[in-house]
Parts: sequence; C-alpha cells; structure tokens
Amino acid sequence: MVARRSRTVKEISDGAPAEPVSAPGLGVELDGIRRRFGDTLAVADVDLRIEPGSRVGIVGPSGCGKSTLLSIICGLDEPDAGHLSVLGATDAPGRLARCAWMPQQDLLLPWRSVLANARISLENQGHSREEASRRVWPLLERFGLAEFAGHRPATLSGGMRQRVSFLRTLAAGKPVLLLDEPFGALDAITRADLQGWLRSALATEPRTVLLVTHDVEEALLLCDRVAVMSSRPGQIVATFDVPILDEPGTDTPGTDGPGNDGPGTDGPGVRGTTRLAAATRTSGSVRRARLADPRFIALRDAVLASLEQAREPELPEHEESRARSGATIPEPVR
Repeated sequence: MVARRSRTVKEISDGAPAEPVSAPGLGVELDGIRRRFGDTLAVADVDLRIEPGSRVGIVGPSGCGKSTLLSIICGLDEPDAGHLSVLGATDAPGRLARCAWMPQQDLLLPWRSVLANARISLENQGHSREEASRRVWPLLERFGLAEFAGHRPATLSGGMRQRVSFLRTLAAGKPVLLLDEPFGALDAITRADLQGWLRSALATEPRTVLLVTHDVEEALLLCDRVAVMSSRPGQIVATFDVPILDEPGTDTPGTDGPGNDGPGTDGPGVRGTTRLAAATRTSGSVRRARLADPRFIALRDAVLASLEQAREPELPEHEESRARSGATIPEPVR
C-alpha cells in the first residue's frame, strides 16, 4: 500500500495527473448500502455507480445521510448491510487509501503557511518537509497559489482558504475525491467564482469525484450526473445526466489576493490581478451562458421537483388515505 501511495504522489511532483491505484475500468459502486445508528436508520438500500474519472453530485434534504455515505465510501465507517467497492477495494483500509475528503470547513492549521498546509498529507505519508514541498510546488504554481506560499491562513480570504484546502486534498494523490459541501460556508459571489475555478482544476487534474451539496445549480454546473436522495432514511430516488452545454477547457484557474473574496486590487495579490480578471470574465460568461440555457433550466427544474418530492415523508397507506380525505392525522404519542 505504501509503494502505491508513493508512486501516485510522485506523479504529482512530475506535473502529471495521478493514476488510479486499481484495475482499469473500476469506479465506485454501492449496492444496497444500509447504515443504522441506534434506533435511527440513516441510509437504506442505497445503490450508486460512479464511473472512473466522472463527477457525480448528490443533493438531498438535511440529515438524509449524504455525509454518512461519504464516511462509508472512504472507509471511516462500515455499512450494516450491502456491498461497496472503491476502484476495486472493498476493505476499509483499501477504500481509505483511494479516497481524499474535503470537508465544508477548510480546517487549515493557523500556525502553518499555505505551503506547509498544502504539503501536510505528504508529510503524513512519511515524506520529509523538503521532499513534500518539492512535490506540492507544481500544484501551487499551476493553481495560482505559489506567490502566497508563505502566507498564514489568517491573511487569506475565504475563497483563497478553500483553494488551499482543495489543493491539500488533491496533493494527497488519491484518485477519488469526496467533496462535502466545500463551498457551503462562502458568500454567493465567492462561491460562483470558486465553482468555475474548481471546474478548471478538475479538468487539469482529473479525478473520480463525489460532490455533496445543497445547491442544485452547483451540482449541475460541476458534475456529469446528479443523484437525488430522499429524507431519512436516505435513498437514491432519482438520477439525472447533465448534458455538455459548452466547449471544454474554457475555464482557467485564477487567484485572488489575501483578505479579498474577489480580484485583488492592492497588496500581495496585485501580481495575479490581470490573470484573475481574464479568468473571472471567462468563467463568469460560461456560467451565465449555462444558467440561461433552456436545457439547463429544464434540467434544474426537474431536479428541484424531484428534490421537493423527496423531502415529503412517506405516510403509511392508512394515513395517506386519511390525508386525502381531509381527516386530521393525530400526532404520535411521545
């Protein structure tokens, strides 16, 4: 396992995308996954397929078990029933070796610089600080973060911190990325900017991606396919393929200055302003074109309708008939 990890990380240092540490043609597969916590059934009979190199988004009501699925997939938890494999691995250590998880909060260590935070996964794999820095530096340069390598997290904007968090996740060299509402804590303008940035980053460094989000438009903008989960116990109740609405490769990774959620106009971020302005214009125009496309609008409405239906709890048959007749359904005795 250690040899496989080192080989994947070396590919990052050479500037090439990491290759999956598994047999070709295998993706992420979940069959009949169930997980219970005490008396609470969190997820029930979840079936999901993610092809290698594809991006799948999951949307669903709060508390429906989306994050529970991520924990199970990456080997931090085990299902009570069902079968799953991640690029051919079925055991927890094997799944963990293939997955990197990016949480909603950036969780950057405040006493570490951008470079030191980005290389931490490589240090945890046993590399020296010097070697880890050498291997992560190409990614810092590629994603416009090299000039901020010495900055502490407190000097960065929320958007910059999330970029560092994503780079740290990517630098781990894992072929599967689990993104748990990565932009949920950001304002709408910064979130829109980072969605375009993430699209370009994944085009440059392809991975198999599972994105959990409450934002339907975000899922449709970033993913090839979107799955809708029901209220607890969570189940996949619908899936939607996302058509290609524009030419690939139009988004360009950019950067913003420390302390600003948008393009930097002064201070250390000024050197990247011209590049960011061009990238922002391109990404923004592509985003607007997608959001205005009638096919995108129809698909968004279909996903929203499915999500709305998924939020409604299923009533037992006798209660459903009483509800249709207008009779009052008594509250359960507690």
